[in-house]
Amino acid sequence: MVKRIAILLILIPSMLIFAYLPAVASAQFNNIVAQSAILVEADSGEILFAHNENRRHPADALARVMTLLLAVSAVDEGIVGEHELIEMTETAWDGITSRNTTLNIRPGEIMPFNDLMYAAFVGSSAEACNMIAERVAGSVDAFISMMNERALAVGAENTRFENTYGLFDEGQFTTAYDQFLIFREASGNELFLEIAGVFRYTIDETNASAARRLTGTNSLLNQHGRYFHRNNKAGMAGNTFEGGHSYVGISEADGMSLIAVVLGSDEVMLPDESFDLRNLSEARRLFDWGFGQFAWRTILGTNTLVARAPIAHGAGADYVNLRPETEIRLLLASDISLDDFVRDVVIFSDESDEPLIAPVEAGDVLGQITLMRDGEVFGPINLVANNNVELHSFEFIRRQVMDIISSSAARYVIWGLGFIIVLYFVLVIRYNVERRKRLARIAQAKRKLDEEHRQALTAQQEERAAYYGLDQNTRGGRGHSHRENSQRLPPVNRHRPPRN
Repeated sequence: MVKRIAILLILIPSMLIFAYLPAVASAQFNNIVAQSAILVEADSGEILFAHNENRRHPADALARVMTLLLAVSAVDEGIVGEHELIEMTETAWDGITSRNTTLNIRPGEIMPFNDLMYAAFVGSSAEACNMIAERVAGSVDAFISMMNERALAVGAENTRFENTYGLFDEGQFTTAYDQFLIFREASGNELFLEIAGVFRYTIDETNASAARRLTGTNSLLNQHGRYFHRNNKAGMAGNTFEGGHSYVGISEADGMSLIAVVLGSDEVMLPDESFDLRNLSEARRLFDWGFGQFAWRTILGTNTLVARAPIAHGAGADYVNLRPETEIRLLLASDISLDDFVRDVVIFSDESDEPLIAPVEAGDVLGQITLMRDGEVFGPINLVANNNVELHSFEFIRRQVMDIISSSAARYVIWGLGFIIVLYFVLVIRYNVERRKRLARIAQAKRKLDEEHRQALTAQQEERAAYYGLDQNTRGGRGHSHRENSQRLPPVNRHRPPRN
């Protein structure tokens, strides 16, 4: 387990680095008509095309992207209600000149906050931007500080705001890359996409005005216009004399989300005497090129069996199949073949010279795989067991016994049992020795008694023999009767002495 955790600690940073590798691309986008431009896959952050992406430009109307981002964030945070009624103030008109686009929302006019957001973004209303600023931050100056703080928070370090609506100011600037960062942040908000994804909108009549019909600047949303792009979801276009024409927007198709930024473009007259707005036509061309040349492709799936790891003591299996723990998906140019990727497989048991021993569970990390192409490295990715491999039953029992024997408690028990067995045999041997000694003493006592009895019988027999011999010699002379002699002799004990 410790080894597995250590491996994961090593792999996680590697996989994070892998996730942000630049796209493998062979296609090229040529002849961009703009001072700066960028095309980025939003989810991965992979840059598909870039031209002077860090060059500073006037922020122009794109400042309203940040204004709307802070407005919808305030709604999400409960600072202001989406349908809260807002009264236009005199101060909201401060600094607004004839160069600004307005909807002539006059002081005292009351409008829902939601309509103010549409007025600011779709209708390009400068006074609506300032009214949003006052309601969210308390003052326009405080709101501008919030705009700059939020820009730095998303990494837009080359962006500076001086007003809420994008009027040219020497101190207000941005870059194509920064606009991508800001718009990617904004497009993660559903309310922002809802508002920024509208080309036409009607504001209902108010206490001071009839209904207002708004037309947006993002003509890629206009189904009846020359710039329409069927995959476009949201965006903003603008222009100033100082900064030229600009655009930022997002299109989605085939699992890709592309953000295009065009800064410092122009307009040209066409043969039919109409004008081509290059910020819009170049943005559309970038989107078409991106979707036509790139696609997310799975170059290694989680169901792909890429290697076998030999295994010992497995029940009916000599190896376990390995598959990737996670898939590898890359944003690739369409002309790249998956056969161009070289696989490098490492099986941990082979590298460590320690055999892999059953049991193994599906999902156990047993190796790594790395893919390479043209010097680029993708991975490493964990290789895991595709299936369970159980331990063979006999081997299981043997290992259980060995595990028990190897434990400290088991060793003490075994030593204790051994001591008891030895002690038992010592006691048995001692008992047998004592028993043989006791039997020997009994046998010796018996032999002694038998000898004494034998001697007693012999003595009696000798005495009787002596007696009868004496009687015969004296029978005639003394005149004693046989009866008298027999009464004088001691009786013969005809019973054997008892045995011990």
